[in-house]
Amino acid sequence: MARYTGPKNKKARRFGVDLGLKSSSKSLDRRIGTPPGAHGRKGSRKVSDYGVQLAEKQKTKIMYGILERQFKKYYTEASRNPLATGEVILSFLERRLDNCVYRLGFVPTRSAGRQIVAHGNVRINGKKLDIPSYQVKIGDVISLSDTALNIPYIKSRLVDKDLPCAAWLEKKAAVGKVIRFPQRSDLIEAINEQLIVEFYSR
Repeated sequence: MARYTGPKNKKARRFGVDLGLKSSSKSLDRRIGTPPGAHGRKGSRKVSDYGVQLAEKQKTKIMYGILERQFKKYYTEASRNPLATGEVILSFLERRLDNCVYRLGFVPTRSAGRQIVAHGNVRINGKKLDIPSYQVKIGDVISLSDTALNIPYIKSRLVDKDLPCAAWLEKKAAVGKVIRFPQRSDLIEAINEQLIVEFYSR
C-alpha cells in the first residue's frame, strides 16, 4: 500500500481520531465524530476482530506516514526483542528522524518533518542526514540547516515558547537532543499497539 496522500481530514474522520496530518485541526474538530460521506455512515455494522486489527494498523501507518514494508519490518524486529512487542514497535516509530523533528516542535506535522529531512535540511551531530526513517540514538543532537532556519513557518515556530517538546527529547532554541528512549507513557496519540501485534501474529 502506497503512502496516503488524499484528503487528510477524511481519514481522520474515518478512524474517529486526529491523526496529526494537518497543522490545524479546527475544521476537523467539528466533524471528528462524523464518518466521511455526504451524511456519514447510516446505522452500524459489526466489525470482525480482523477488521478492528486491520483498522488499527492502517491508522497507525497513516499517522506516521510509512509504508507497509517498513511497518512490517518494525514488527519483525520488535518480535525478536525480549521486551513487549507492541511497545518496541511504538519506540521504532517514535525514534524515526522525521518524527523527532515533529516532536521537537520544529514542524507542524510529520509529513513536514519527512520533507525537510528528505531535502537534506536536518543535521545529526553536525552531519547532514536525509533519511527520514533513521533511528535516533541516545545522545544524538538534532539541528536544522541554515536553509530550514529561514523557512517562515519554521522561524515562527522557533520563537513560540508554548510549543510542546516530547519528554524524551531536549530542546534549546533550534537544537534538539535525545536524552533517553521514548516510553509508552510518553505517547499522547490513541494507539492500541496490541491490536497491531495481533494482526501480524495471526
